[in-house]
Amino acid sequence: MKIKAYFQRYSYNILIAIEAIFANKIKSFLTALGIIFGVAAVISMLAIGNGAEQEILEQIKLVGVNNIIITPIQPSNQVTSNDQKAGASDATQATNGNGNTTNKTKFSKGLSLLDAESIKEIIPTVKDVCPVVTYNYTALLNGKSSPIKLEGTTNTYFSLFDIRLESGSLFSMQHLINGYPVCIIGYNVKNTFFNQEDPVGKFIKCGQIWLKIIGVIEKRAFVGSGEGTMSISGTDNKIIIPVKTLLLRYRNKSLIRADQIESSGREKNKANNQDQNQLDQVIVQVAETKDLTNTAKVVGKMLLRKHNDVHDFDVSIPELLLKQQQKTKNIFNIVLGAIAGISLIVGGIGIMNIMLASVLERIREIGTRQAIGASRKDIVFQFLSESTLISVSGGLLGIILGIILSKIIQSVFDIKTIISLFSIIVSFGVSVCIGIVFGYVPAKRAAEKDPVESLRQ
Repeated sequence: MKIKAYFQRYSYNILIAIEAIFANKIKSFLTALGIIFGVAAVISMLAIGNGAEQEILEQIKLVGVNNIIITPIQPSNQVTSNDQKAGASDATQATNGNGNTTNKTKFSKGLSLLDAESIKEIIPTVKDVCPVVTYNYTALLNGKSSPIKLEGTTNTYFSLFDIRLESGSLFSMQHLINGYPVCIIGYNVKNTFFNQEDPVGKFIKCGQIWLKIIGVIEKRAFVGSGEGTMSISGTDNKIIIPVKTLLLRYRNKSLIRADQIESSGREKNKANNQDQNQLDQVIVQVAETKDLTNTAKVVGKMLLRKHNDVHDFDVSIPELLLKQQQKTKNIFNIVLGAIAGISLIVGGIGIMNIMLASVLERIREIGTRQAIGASRKDIVFQFLSESTLISVSGGLLGIILGIILSKIIQSVFDIKTIISLFSIIVSFGVSVCIGIVFGYVPAKRAAEKDPVESLRQ
């Protein structure tokens, strides 16, 4: 019976709080606005952060966690005394007939296929090596033309970047060793030239060479920029051929032709700056993640020795760059969450201010309740229930608004957003706690009113 009496008493106080809220609908709604926008901000901001984190994870999957990227760079021809002493400059000192010291530029053949093969054979921690050469060409077939990226590589390329085929097969050993004119085309290339047909076994002209199609790459859900150190690029607009096919049948920058020798005499400076790197990129896959950093150092020293101490290459570890980028995203998430959390606190302060004003407006009501037997606990519970109900309703409306905002951001600004149950629970829980915490001061102030003074006012 005692429990039933307590239940009836406190349920009555809650009903009075609900009646007060509905009696002042506009004021109650304006009070809840701070909580509504605060909760919506938390959910939408964390959704943006979760989307960014998901993109980072997809990039890590594309790049590979154990990969080292080697790219050619333009060597510096300027020599300093410190560089000469260290033996790390791109030039050596030579003495002419008059005894004067002159600078003689060292020669480097650039990044080559031989470098890639040597890395795989010599360094024991290396699991596999993938050379890559890329050119812009135009594909032609039946009067249609389309710009594509022609990429020369090996079968390792497909396993490194988790590229799967929709149909057909990868290159055979004969294709790779002898440089056969075969290719694997991207999804967009297939749609452009073959529509609903099966392109496997058919031919497509790229540049001046007819290539036999042996496979089609499936469409990828994520496409990176294709630029920067991470070298993530989409495959939809690519025609991939064996690297030796590209070097034998298209272009090999390491070979010097007769027209280049002739032009070098007339345009000496231009010839000196010409790109002579046979490869555009070498991707080295390390067997164990723990050996990644040390292997990168060994690869750098080995290439420096093979390139005659000319530092015309760059060795980078995309995993470290991605981890740093992910760390930056996490900091970004914390900042966004903090800003959104501040709006929740501001909403709680708004609730406290309105409830304090409400106490002053309802002094006679408080005095009347106290006169008919309501205790201080009843008054505290009534006003605390009122502030809590406002924050709870504001939290529920904020959840709906936050989900809608996240969808709008994704569709309008093309920013990936992922709404998590964690962000909804946290934001709603914080809104309820704010209603209780900031509602307690006005409730306590109301309970401390003298009933005689209250009735007199």
